[in-house]
Amino acid sequence: MEDGTSKAPPRQENVWASLGINIVIPAVILMKFSGASALGPVGGLVVALAFPLGYGIYDFLRRREWNFVSVLGFVSILLTGGIGLLALDPKWIAVKEAAVPATIGIAVLLSLRTRFPIIRTFLYNDKVIRVADVDAALDRAGNRAAFDQTLVHASWMLAGSFFLSSVLNFVLAKLIVKSQPGTTAFNEELGRMTALSYPVIVIPSMLIMIATLWYLFHRIQRLTELDLEQILKT
Repeated sequence: MEDGTSKAPPRQENVWASLGINIVIPAVILMKFSGASALGPVGGLVVALAFPLGYGIYDFLRRREWNFVSVLGFVSILLTGGIGLLALDPKWIAVKEAAVPATIGIAVLLSLRTRFPIIRTFLYNDKVIRVADVDAALDRAGNRAAFDQTLVHASWMLAGSFFLSSVLNFVLAKLIVKSQPGTTAFNEELGRMTALSYPVIVIPSMLIMIATLWYLFHRIQRLTELDLEQILKT
């Protein structure tokens, strides 16, 4: 019988809602409703950025989860708004787009020197893996050191996905965003870049993350002799 004090599992993010609010809706507003006859360049930019900003705050209040990546995403939205509203040189959009994933990749590698490597937050965590069971099996097999090395390799693969995203972000922004911020053309270009970010940037990065996850599961199976059903949470 439960004592009533156990915490309910954290709510999972709705992937489709996140995709729609963070990418689709802002892109449509920037490309279709930022003209002089609609919201205008400044109004369109503010309304478009309000969706991912508001969703980020709502999702935090709902799930009570806030991490390094979430904070960077929040800062990224604010920087985009600042560049647009202050009418800075459009080159700063490319710099900002590259800097955010590059910072995450560097943080992944630097965290290897701490007690709490970021790889555990992204992949080796209680939401995906039966961590306690895997840790116990590693200790029984005497493979703890080998697994720590596996986490190092997986961290480099994970960081690589962010570095790839950084390069693709920079190239995409440089190719598309050329107009002066504060203009309708700038908003339309920003919307086009946002719309293209998913197929051009997110999908290749996700493929690397999937490969990283496969490598991690494969190594866990070899080092623990557990079946995949005993490793994964269902």
